[in-house]
Amino acid sequence: MIKVTRINNTQLIINADWIETVEATPDTVITLTNGRKYVVAETVEDIINRVIEYKQKTFILNRTINTSSINDDK
Repeated sequence: MIKVTRINNTQLIINADWIETVEATPDTVITLTNGRKYVVAETVEDIINRVIEYKQKTFILNRTINTSSINDDK
């Protein structure tokens, strides 16, 4: 989940896994996989960096939780 700011200065939390596109039109528009669109105050680069940070955190958390030496891939 990433926190973004709508144009009216309210905060919104978006599921980063559902982001399909981010475009500058010139406002930044985030389109989710379900078709919903959100106009936000952050730049496209800010959104990209937040998604990368979110993905890194979830990857590290997943690696920390799955520390068993038993290979359970089947």
